[in-house]
Amino acid sequence: MASPTVPAPWCGRDFKPRSFDKHTPVVCYDKPRASVVSHKEYDDKRFLAITGETVQTLVVPKREARTWTMQEGDLCRITVHEGSQVGDLNFWNLENTQERFYSGKTRQLHSSHLKMYDRLWSCLPHLRPMATFVFDSLANYGIDEDGASLHDVIGTRCDDYTYKLITGQDRVGSCHSSLVKAVAEERGLTEQDVHDVWNIFMCTGFTKDTQQYFCKPSPARKGDFIEFVADMNLLVALSACPQGDVSIPVGAEVPDEKCHPLKVEVFRKK
Repeated sequence: MASPTVPAPWCGRDFKPRSFDKHTPVVCYDKPRASVVSHKEYDDKRFLAITGETVQTLVVPKREARTWTMQEGDLCRITVHEGSQVGDLNFWNLENTQERFYSGKTRQLHSSHLKMYDRLWSCLPHLRPMATFVFDSLANYGIDEDGASLHDVIGTRCDDYTYKLITGQDRVGSCHSSLVKAVAEERGLTEQDVHDVWNIFMCTGFTKDTQQYFCKPSPARKGDFIEFVADMNLLVALSACPQGDVSIPVGAEVPDEKCHPLKVEVFRKK
């Protein structure tokens, strides 16, 4: 004999809506000393690198990824090379790739969208700065009327597994698959080495009614750029996202003309 269905407590006739106390928001993580940098110190590091020598220049083709290395103190500039385009960045300790970028902890120690002089932190148990964000040509975008901002550490990276979950279609053509291919072919790493990213030039936020992650077309235009200084010897990988400027949702067809390459330059003080 089947057991009688017991109604959930909130389904009873005597249920009364619960009221909740109001509290002022409290920032959970006080900024540790190591997360606050001297602007002058990093402006000087930036100047010394830019006025030094260019040690590497490469172009990441549209819908592909590439890798490069940096020495501590090097400056990397990533430029929107031809048209509006977002990118997904991965970082590893060059001497120990088990130490890698930790987007979640970076988000907790700084914010959901990184600003100049924020730092990019490595995973546990290391938890130390990998790089420091020192220049942004789009810094005055700020936070818009929908709560959107740039350069987030919220989203993970577009991937073919989620694409299939949404569409039912198999595909190879995402930031994840591009990063996997680049680190395998250029550095001998595996899919398990690819991790959550820093979404550069990407304009994102959360809807006010459903709190869902949303994107807007990137405001980045040809010539816009960001720069960061390496705080350790780094292996870096960048995908020129196959979503282009991310004006089209994942699952819909993205025209090829929406996608563009990204230029990478590495500068080193003499």
